[in-house]
Amino acid sequence: MKVLAGDVGGTNTRLALCEVNDGKVLRLVHNIEPSASHGSLKEIIQAFASAHGADDVRAVCIGLPGPVRGRRAQLTNLPWVVDADQLERDLGLPSITLLNDLEANAHGLSTLADADFLVLREGSPERGGNAGLVSAGTGLGQAGMHFLRGKLYPFPTEGGHADFAPSNELEWNLLQYLQRTHEHVSWERVVSGPGLATVYEFLLERAGANAPQWWQEAQSNKEPAEAIAISADDGDEHANAAVDLFLGLYGAEAGNFALKIFATGGIYLGGGIAPKLAKRMKGSAFLDRFDGKGRMRRLVEQIPIKVVLNESAALQGAALFGARHAEP
Repeated sequence: MKVLAGDVGGTNTRLALCEVNDGKVLRLVHNIEPSASHGSLKEIIQAFASAHGADDVRAVCIGLPGPVRGRRAQLTNLPWVVDADQLERDLGLPSITLLNDLEANAHGLSTLADADFLVLREGSPERGGNAGLVSAGTGLGQAGMHFLRGKLYPFPTEGGHADFAPSNELEWNLLQYLQRTHEHVSWERVVSGPGLATVYEFLLERAGANAPQWWQEAQSNKEPAEAIAISADDGDEHANAAVDLFLGLYGAEAGNFALKIFATGGIYLGGGIAPKLAKRMKGSAFLDRFDGKGRMRRLVEQIPIKVVLNESAALQGAALFGARHAEP
């Protein structure tokens, strides 16, 4: 079955024509567009369909960054409202389905090979245990996978918008720093690309240090998180401290999510940030903060943790779900 699949992110929107058969996804055509350069999702799909043809497409499925309510979604980090019924009318495409992007990503895990994962910890997975996906990128997405009748069934959450909970004096100071400009401080404010930039600026101010030239250039180029990671590798003191603090926070919240959904089957780390920092995670505070759950330490320290390296997981998951949704 031919499916038009989409993975919309705050930074990029990926579209692909896929052939889906027996749970396997083959991407025939794949295109990436900067999301902010377009006024709507309709505009991007229209251009893609015009360029590559969509006459024999039997289903369309789009993963979206935000809560999907029925056939409509208000996106979190983009000023778009997406309505499946309106898209079907305007584009003339059949069977359009909307999914939360992390739910699509979770569906896509079954389409990946062993080489698409980096094992951060083998752990001792529980047969029949739930699993979870925590993805830091433009935002902080979280999806659960409930084990039922021999299969994992993904479900979306908006857990990244839950209240940020500091656990030491430095993190309390970070919370107070964020409360100057945000009425509600969520985990997404600190564990995301923009969150890493915030952590870095907080540490600069706390140290009374001036912003270096590379930081000013990174902000104008709109690539602050990547610039921080590169500068940390180059030995920049404050960038290094920012990455360390960020990874500790990432581990703390990933462990929180594992407890909340009882993810004894494993936690997967998706998004654009984890693969870039994967080598550094093992020697960072990530695992210690993941496991540091008091009386539940013995439980969470057995949970396997894997980094998802394949950035097309969400796209392939959308294609897989779209094909299943369109089947009789």
